Amino acid sequence: MKMITCTERQHAVAILDIFNEAILTSTALYDYKPRHIDSMTAWFATKLTHNFPVIGLQDEQGALLGFASYGTFRAWPAYKYSVEHSIYIHKDHRGKGLGKILLNALVDAARERGVHTLIGAIDAANSGSIALHEKNGFSHAGTIKQAAFKFDRWLDLAFYQMILETPLKPVAG
Repeated sequence: MKMITCTERQHAVAILDIFNEAILTSTALYDYKPRHIDSMTAWFATKLTHNFPVIGLQDEQGALLGFASYGTFRAWPAYKYSVEHSIYIHKDHRGKGLGKILLNALVDAARERGVHTLIGAIDAANSGSIALHEKNGFSHAGTIKQAAFKFDRWLDLAFYQMILETPLKPVAG
C-alpha cells in the first residue's frame, strides 16, 4: 500500500466511484443522486486553487483504496483557519485501518498548511467514523438534530473537531 496525492487525470473516476457508492448506499454523503464525471473537474479545481490536499491510498496494482481531503468550512474570511474534512474508503476495503492512516495524513497536511481547526461532519448513526475520530483526538462539538432527510428518515449530523497548535502567528484579514 502506498500513500499518494490524487490527481484529476489519474483518480477522478475512482474517487467518483467511491463517492457514488456512498451516495447510493449510505448516509456518509447527504446527496440523493450519483454525481456525474463532469463534477470532478470543479472539485479538483477547488482543491488546487485553495491548496487543499487530496490524499489517497493505492494498492500494489494502483487501485485507489480510499481518499481523504478537506475544504472550506464556511466561506467567510474569518473562518480561514478552519476546514471540514472527509474520508472515504472503497467498499471492499473498509474495516482495515485505512481510515486512521488517511486521518493522520490529513492532520499532518493541515498542520503543514497552518490550519487551526479540523471539523468532521458525521452522520450521528455512523458509529465507525465517530469511533475513528474519538480514538484519534477529535472531540464532539455538537449535533444538529434532524439536519437532513434521506432513505425515508431524518438524519442527525454530529460535528467532531480537533484543534491544532497551528498557525503559529494567525492574522486577521
